[in-house]
Amino acid sequence: MIIDIKDVSWKRDNKTILNGMTWQVRPGEHWSLLGLNGSGKTTLLNLVNGYMWPTTGEVSVLGEKFGEVDLRELRKKIGWVSTSLQQKLYGHQTAEHIVLSGKFATIGLYDRTDDQDRGKALELMTFLGCETLLDRTYDTLSQGERQKVLIARALMAEPKLLILDEPCTGLDIFSREQLLQMIERITEQPDGPTLIYVTHHIEEIVPCFTHTLLIKKGEIYNSGATADMLTSATLSSFFGAPIEVQRRGGRMWLMLGE
Repeated sequence: MIIDIKDVSWKRDNKTILNGMTWQVRPGEHWSLLGLNGSGKTTLLNLVNGYMWPTTGEVSVLGEKFGEVDLRELRKKIGWVSTSLQQKLYGHQTAEHIVLSGKFATIGLYDRTDDQDRGKALELMTFLGCETLLDRTYDTLSQGERQKVLIARALMAEPKLLILDEPCTGLDIFSREQLLQMIERITEQPDGPTLIYVTHHIEEIVPCFTHTLLIKKGEIYNSGATADMLTSATLSSFFGAPIEVQRRGGRMWLMLGE
């Protein structure tokens, strides 16, 4: 089991943020997490990464049960791309250094690298279409270019699980579509990681995401095959508003009904 969460709740200051969540991700599945802002998506990711500890319930990731595993070692098998990570990186470092730091899961590059490491970084950046950014400093990159570099960084350690937390935030439509195509390419790799994609826009849920988890007010509203979750009836109930879902090009597009 890639992720196995059983009856997990998390409370802060006597307020329940997550309540009774049970969720399983199996090998070969790629999941999207859909929910409005404040629904608990990022809190759930922090639990999966071991940055937060459940108030009640059990968490196992990549077959390792929390409480019985060194989380620092486990995190080396998990790639995570988020806006909060962008804010921690050093703008003066080159894109190559940012990518290389992914091997060591550090903010900044302090460990020694060799030609093999640099070759791998170039290979990943070429695969993701951003090899021309190699010598550019991070603070000179556009938002879309930064996201590509961060994904290359996350792949540097060959993770078994790759979490993308709202990666299209701040991107124009062309950069968004380019990034989504790149994400689909990652899922096509034979030894690629399991992907968890977090969003509140259903049009970003590309066909490679086999399953979808609907989160609302800290609880799992529904989960299952993406085609079953992204229907007009299910989403109208989920959002509490009349929703019409149109399918075009293998993707779903949302329109507010009357």
